[in-house]
Amino acid sequence: MKKFFAVVKREYVQRVRAKMFIVSTVLLPLVMSLFGIVPALILRMDVGSPQRVAVVDQTGKMYGHLSQALSNDAPNQEGSNANRAARALGNFILQEVAADNQSTEQIRADLDQRLRARELDGYVILPPDFLAHGQVEFRNRNPGDVFSRRVLEQALNRAVREQRLIEAKVDPKTRLELSRPVALQAVKIGDTGAERDSGGSFALVFGVGFVMYLAILMYGQVILGAVIEEKETRIAEILFSSVKPFTLMMGKLVGVSLVALTQLAIWGIAFSAFALYGVGVLAGRGIRATIPTIPFSHYIYFALFFLLGYFIYATIYALVGSMVTTAQEGGQLAMPIILILVVSFYLFLPVSRSPDSPFSFYVSMLPFSAPVAMLVRIVTQTPPFWQIALSLVLGFGTVLLIMWITARVYRVGMLMYGKRVSIPEALRWARQA
Repeated sequence: MKKFFAVVKREYVQRVRAKMFIVSTVLLPLVMSLFGIVPALILRMDVGSPQRVAVVDQTGKMYGHLSQALSNDAPNQEGSNANRAARALGNFILQEVAADNQSTEQIRADLDQRLRARELDGYVILPPDFLAHGQVEFRNRNPGDVFSRRVLEQALNRAVREQRLIEAKVDPKTRLELSRPVALQAVKIGDTGAERDSGGSFALVFGVGFVMYLAILMYGQVILGAVIEEKETRIAEILFSSVKPFTLMMGKLVGVSLVALTQLAIWGIAFSAFALYGVGVLAGRGIRATIPTIPFSHYIYFALFFLLGYFIYATIYALVGSMVTTAQEGGQLAMPIILILVVSFYLFLPVSRSPDSPFSFYVSMLPFSAPVAMLVRIVTQTPPFWQIALSLVLGFGTVLLIMWITARVYRVGMLMYGKRVSIPEALRWARQA
């Protein structure tokens, strides 16, 4: 036991004192915040001039409504963030083109020629029966610009709705009232009563799943690198002379897990400090920031399921490290592990939508996906305690099984050099060791 604690202490102290630990502790929260800020800034970037779109209004009624619907100050436009972002990506300069008793084929041929000459970026022909059937064709030089096409489609819908109300002899005041958007206020009903949800719950669910995924991936790679390094430098031969292989492997796993928990605790304290003081400071400057309420039990569940996920994947990483001879081989053999971890992370989407469904139940019981799936269920709609306990029992039971297999392969594989161990050989070691 004394040697086990010595290995744990060495792994913990060595990695906590490393500059990489300090850098990742500071930079990772900033990188995570950029995941929310940078996409929004990119969506609002104006990387080109407004699109020149010609409109052939064969109805004689729609051009004015369409022009108003595409203007930034048009009344009665839906005010959601998604629509505002889409309108920012689709700026238009409309040009009305008179039909002049020409056929549609002649008009299309002239406009196609202007497109090829780059005098226009696109054109729309509104047929005479457009108000009745709503069929319209949009031709442009960039078919990959789906955002602009969506903006134009939404503007046409608003314009045709306005004209239909006019033809139905609805007065302007009534049209304004009919077009006024609604505001949906979400209220979560939990054990503590009603609680307004301003969208922070989804951000919390995504953040929890992402932190779990990133931490397990990062520290699993640390275990893989440490095992391969000891094997390449033949330090394992010296260590095995004084420490049992299982003790050495467990010391590494526990020591690195304490490093991970230390880093997560620092992030948790920083998040709590921001929730207590930062929100008030931002509110004093007119910036609204809402932090969802997190029960203390959720922190305990987070620690337990993080340890579950860490020991499952870190033990597999240790198994891979003992089977390969170089870091390159280790990276190749670890790709299936990363794929399983990525799939388990993306499960937070269906699980967060329906946390009580049979699918959510089974994936939260599966040990490889439970660390993310069950934690998402706890955050969104806490399941009965017996389900949480069963998930932990199944998960840690799987951890013990994987550790038993890994320990038997580890003691032989760490002393093998020159070639990568095949899976049949590893299974034979697990049976014979």
